[in-house]
Amino acid sequence: MKKIQYLYSLLSMCLIALCFQSCDKGVLDIDKVQEHLDVQASSSEIVLDGENLKDDIITFNWEEARAMSDDYIVSYTTKLDVVGNNFGSSTTILSYEDDGVFSRSFTSEQIQNWANEKWKLPVNQPFTLQFRVVAQWEGGPTFEAPEVRTITVQVQPIKTVVFEANNVFLGGSAVPGMTRVEINKTLENESQYAYFLDLEAGDLEIPVEFNGATNYICPTSLDGSLEDSVAVAVNMLENPIPWKIEKAGKYRIVVNMQKATVTIYSPDKALNPAVVQWTLDGIMQTTTVNDIWEYGEPTGWAWREGNWKQSAADPQLFVYTGPALNGRTKFGVYPINQSYVYTGNNTASNTSVSHGTTYDLIGGYAANERNAYFSLPSGTNFIVLDIRNKTMLANKK
Repeated sequence: MKKIQYLYSLLSMCLIALCFQSCDKGVLDIDKVQEHLDVQASSSEIVLDGENLKDDIITFNWEEARAMSDDYIVSYTTKLDVVGNNFGSSTTILSYEDDGVFSRSFTSEQIQNWANEKWKLPVNQPFTLQFRVVAQWEGGPTFEAPEVRTITVQVQPIKTVVFEANNVFLGGSAVPGMTRVEINKTLENESQYAYFLDLEAGDLEIPVEFNGATNYICPTSLDGSLEDSVAVAVNMLENPIPWKIEKAGKYRIVVNMQKATVTIYSPDKALNPAVVQWTLDGIMQTTTVNDIWEYGEPTGWAWREGNWKQSAADPQLFVYTGPALNGRTKFGVYPINQSYVYTGNNTASNTSVSHGTTYDLIGGYAANERNAYFSLPSGTNFIVLDIRNKTMLANKK
């Protein structure tokens, strides 16, 4: 019995040895693939050129991948993205290269546009490009692993003029005490800033703070000569080009960020309030219009004041921001029924109003004007009366 057990043990060990031997014969080492693909950039750092947008600013060249038999067909794919996107499908600039092409170039315009529109990068912030080349084979008797190479390039974008502001100021030697004065948005237009102030002879600068940086609104002509009462085209620069204020006096400064213009009114071409005449008990009255009252259904047929503000951009423009008005309404220059009024017609009728639509503004003190009304829709809590241009705009905000 012991002899049989011994024979079984010996046989088992022999079978195990044979299995190991057969396994050793079945495992073959795979030769390491000698990859040849190599990628080079024309520069490791670039500054996008705003003066030559359509010229190539960066070129990537690569060496051919390893040679294979004619049974295989090799193709090259290139990808461009920024670090952090991981060559995602929505962010990658993908190109399938033609046979025999081992180079890919990009212009300043392309990279700048992709940075702003495709990659949504912060304005004026440096970033890092990633360029990748993938060589892969099709056909042949066996699978061939692709070759992949990636390279990075530091990019300084084109400095973009941003006509946005957290704060807008007036400064320079023309401002008394040379202390910067902050100017505010106008009620009638959130893209417009205006201020009426005393200036001295000297230089007038318009600094703008946005996202922690300070730039200056400057005339595009680079000439600081005052073009009195003219809307001058401007841009944003890192260093000031001041306007020359030749004589002291009250000046009105209007900065329109949307139109990229600055209008400066000197005392010689000052914007003045409207002046109207009307009769009271047979006596002619002359009123300089610096305030407005509303009257009609929303006020219980009584004159009401205190809800109008005169625009800093133009003293003939008034903005209402009070309680919501609804129904027949007119606007007067004095709280009495015989006063000069502004309304929608001179036919003693009602002018139906829709929010967001501009209407003609009619002024007068005859019965046909005094008995005419704007029919304001429910919720009207924002009105712009432009006396100079004879328009009225009502809205709900």
